[in-house]
Amino acid sequence: MRTAILVEGESDRLALEALAHRQGRDLAAENVEIVAMGGAHAVGREVRRLHPSVRLLGLCDAQEERYFRAAFAGSGGTYFVCDRDLEDELIRALGVEAVEGVLERRHELGLFRSFQQQPAWRGRPPEEQLRRFFGTFSNRKIQIGAALVDALDLARVPRPLERLLAAV
Repeated sequence: MRTAILVEGESDRLALEALAHRQGRDLAAENVEIVAMGGAHAVGREVRRLHPSVRLLGLCDAQEERYFRAAFAGSGGTYFVCDRDLEDELIRALGVEAVEGVLERRHELGLFRSFQQQPAWRGRPPEEQLRRFFGTFSNRKIQIGAALVDALDLARVPRPLERLLAAV
């Protein structure tokens, strides 16, 4: 049976694809499609569109869980929740220094250092600064998840991602 993994956005899709690839998996060969919905508000529509013809899995941010809970009720599907969001899970798994290394390789560390000096962000925890920095440029938000996954020690995969791919 075909499996669809419903994720909020393109960044989530790219990160999951990168992780599956790093684990030596070919999701297409496993008959798995990752559906980037353009936001959690679309999960009900996607579940209605796909159920019952496919097996449903999902990944969401903690603040969006209510939408997934309501949409998945009665579908037989399973979803997994990131503590805050995917980027937060990856920052914790990698650590600030390794995330800064990713930014350096992407030639964005200088931009991040400038961002850290902005009055509104000066003195805040670096994890919080990183999360906000990722969202300051839309293309960065889309690409950063996969870049962080590429730097990830596979023994430290965040639990929601590990559990989701194990459920496939």
